[in-house]
Amino acid sequence: MERYLTLKDGTRMPRLGLGTWKMGDSKALHDQELESLKAGLDSGITLIDTAELYGYGNSERLVGQAIKGRDRHGLFLVDKVIPTNAGKDHFWQSLERSLSLLDTSYLDLYLLHWIGPVPLAETVSLMEKAKAKGLIKNWGVSNFDTPDMGRLWQVKDGDRCAVNQCLYHLGSRGVEYSLLPWQEKHHVAFMAYCPLAIGGSLREGLMSDPVVKQVAGKYGLTPAQLLLAFVLRNPDVIAIPKSSNPKHTLENAKAFAIDIAPSDWTRIDREFPAPSSKEPLDMQ
Repeated sequence: MERYLTLKDGTRMPRLGLGTWKMGDSKALHDQELESLKAGLDSGITLIDTAELYGYGNSERLVGQAIKGRDRHGLFLVDKVIPTNAGKDHFWQSLERSLSLLDTSYLDLYLLHWIGPVPLAETVSLMEKAKAKGLIKNWGVSNFDTPDMGRLWQVKDGDRCAVNQCLYHLGSRGVEYSLLPWQEKHHVAFMAYCPLAIGGSLREGLMSDPVVKQVAGKYGLTPAQLLLAFVLRNPDVIAIPKSSNPKHTLENAKAFAIDIAPSDWTRIDREFPAPSSKEPLDMQ
């Protein structure tokens, strides 16, 4: 598998990253979570995804600690602004706060976390100004469905959106019907959050599914590694699995060495078929 994809401006973006949803909130887990992020970085994973919403800054602060002392130019940092802060009244304060917590002078990618009350034209204009100031390298969106992307394309400079981040895993394949094809056509990279269905109601069903277990066992993989390989088999997709366990993080880091035969992917597709009609975006 290719380890990088190329964004529309020519930037090379890693296809495997470290998710941080719900990280940084627990003092009891702080050291373990920090060790997990550092283990991922030490293994060669250079992309970290976070958001100002995650722990209201606690996740960003944890990421800042994990990257301290490392070569900033060798990292790819992704952050997200909540919709109510994506307008002219709060955007700059929100961005500066995130940069401060991360202890960095710029973001590689800044995302609008979801559609909110601020007009898209206003948010896009602010994103472009942040790029011009060198505070962000690229911008994108999150939780935008196909019609939402169409709306974005009607806005001045909306077609400069580089990435859309949505939930995507083996048990939730709705984005494959129209959203993924739309993004491929318009050269917008797709970033999959919760690729291991963490926090979702389907997680146990996926991990214990007989076919998943059989195929994973055939290749000496854990079910989680197979789920990650499923998402990454599409070269236009980036995955950001979250793990607070250093051992699991290191297992995730081996994703690009996984080579599954087409016949076994067929078995997986048969067990968890792709959608045959439009489905709404899932959140779990």
